[in-house]
Amino acid sequence: MGVRSESTEEYLEAIYKLGGVGADVTVRDLAAALGVARPSVSQMLARLAASSLVRRGAGGAVTLTDGGAVEAALLIRRHRLSERFLADYLALPWDQVHDEACKFEHVLSDEVEERLAEQLGNPATCPHGHAIPAHDGSVAAVATRPLSAVDAGESTTIVHIVDEQSDLLCYLASLGLLPDTAVVVEGVAPFGGPLLVRVGEAQYALGREVADKIHVRC
Repeated sequence: MGVRSESTEEYLEAIYKLGGVGADVTVRDLAAALGVARPSVSQMLARLAASSLVRRGAGGAVTLTDGGAVEAALLIRRHRLSERFLADYLALPWDQVHDEACKFEHVLSDEVEERLAEQLGNPATCPHGHAIPAHDGSVAAVATRPLSAVDAGESTTIVHIVDEQSDLLCYLASLGLLPDTAVVVEGVAPFGGPLLVRVGEAQYALGREVADKIHVRC
């Protein structure tokens, strides 16, 4: 990867996370995700387009170019490897590693990234269950769905947590709702009501908003 500003890297990551490869991302969604004003987002998108990292579409929405998608995936690789290091080696709680990795990822050289991956045993996922992209930017696809879409009586396994906000992660950890954990949906209340979920011997009522952010195997 060429040398990019930290701000540019953050935008590339955000576009990738919101839209992946080939999907449009709007100025509004980016502004909300990054916590910045829409005019600032528009200015940065113009610079990214001039650098051939994104393509502009209707209404100002953008899509990552092939080159932009690879750069974004490799940035996310560094972020998730950083999360793994912070969690596995420094024993930082999983609800804190995302924010810390945001600082750590920008200073990793290619050599340090390579050695970090080797030292960690080339992990497949971050502590929150998201796939870590390979060296070429490719990502192993895993079919998932929100826990809120699971029918009553169905058993499944948690794959990843969509939202990495520390308060949500802390709450889910207290319930044992972690990646690779088996869960059973024992009941679904009508009219958008909560789900009754069993984890081991424990049973919890989860609101739909929380259940939407837990993705499980299809």
